[in-house]
Amino acid sequence: MRTEAAVELLRRTRLFARLGEPTLRTLAERSVERSFPRHGRLFYQGDPGSGLFVVASGLVKVVVTSEDGEEMVLVTLGPGEALGELSIVDGGPRSASAEALEPTSVLIITRPVLLDVAARDPALTEALLQTLGGLLRRLTEQAADLVFLDLPGRVAKLLAGLAADRGTRTADGIELDAHLTQTDLAGMVGASRQSVNQILQGFARRGYLQVRGRRIVVSRLDLLRRRAGLDPLSGG
Repeated sequence: MRTEAAVELLRRTRLFARLGEPTLRTLAERSVERSFPRHGRLFYQGDPGSGLFVVASGLVKVVVTSEDGEEMVLVTLGPGEALGELSIVDGGPRSASAEALEPTSVLIITRPVLLDVAARDPALTEALLQTLGGLLRRLTEQAADLVFLDLPGRVAKLLAGLAADRGTRTADGIELDAHLTQTDLAGMVGASRQSVNQILQGFARRGYLQVRGRRIVVSRLDLLRRRAGLDPLSGG
């Protein structure tokens, strides 16, 4: 990837969006591009936290794996989104694994580079702290959902969020990313695939959505949001 393209990618990434041109250019010039095939692992849970990844193209899921091999999907990330921030700050091992759901290209910025640039530009330090704050808020919300929302409510909230963040508008509604399987959805709400399938079929009967093989098309986002306990008229 050429430096100009890397600068533009970093500028579109929330973590780096407010940085000045000189800092963006320095980060771009000192980054490394890597590509991963579908199902390729960017890193494994427990690996050394050697760098930050910025998705240039493709789709990545971040998962936590139990000792029994069960996975919980924490988040999916697309172009212009970053992962691996926690290890940059504390220098610890990876707290989760990251897998490419489709052929994916990323920029990697190593921890020494980020710390070196942050020492010379306080705006980068502030951006890292804000990102960690956002991560903590998201994890706190997920924990609260597990306690206070029933499973259909959690599924409705997840689908509403996916529709708003990455859905594609069609004549029939908002189509969700076809790369996310029902197993992935189950992992994101802490349930079995069978339970999620039953809930999806129930939502389909109520007219909230349509299930077309592996595709899910949201027909009534407002009803999904209401089932999740969210304001049906707002985006948050």
